[in-house]
Amino acid sequence: MGKSKNIILIGMMGTGKSTVAEMLSRELGYPLIDVDAAVEQKEGCTIPELFSDKGEAYFRDVENRMLCSVLEKDAQVIATGGGVVLRPDNCEAMSANGWVVALTADPEVIVERVSGCENRPLLAGNAEERIRMIMEERKDAYRFAHYTVDTTALSAAEVTRLILAHYRV
Repeated sequence: MGKSKNIILIGMMGTGKSTVAEMLSRELGYPLIDVDAAVEQKEGCTIPELFSDKGEAYFRDVENRMLCSVLEKDAQVIATGGGVVLRPDNCEAMSANGWVVALTADPEVIVERVSGCENRPLLAGNAEERIRMIMEERKDAYRFAHYTVDTTALSAAEVTRLILAHYRV
């Protein structure tokens, strides 16, 4: 693996993308780019506000433009939002411009990790039911990843070590 290649983390909410991305960034000395945070900064509001005020389609358009902009550079750790894989052009862009790592976890663990989280617009209502539904809808969406790590029983540090071991090969 070329050492200057982007590491791009994909996966459902609650799989550890943000935490692991921070650790990878520190370990490699690469800048950390959180696509959701970059969208919020550009739009001047939170993602829940964007969903509420302008709808998911608008958010996905902004997310796509931000992702494509971020992917113009190399040697970054990029944490994506869970739904970035809903657009095939996003998946193609990520595959072409980095090493894509999918983080997975059991539904029960995801529910536990995101319970009480206010900034998850797709979880309105029964969070457990919504998570299971989203996981079913996206079950094949992460398959294009170059590497997959099940984070269910692993600490963020263990996940980071596994990713680095494969990235540095």
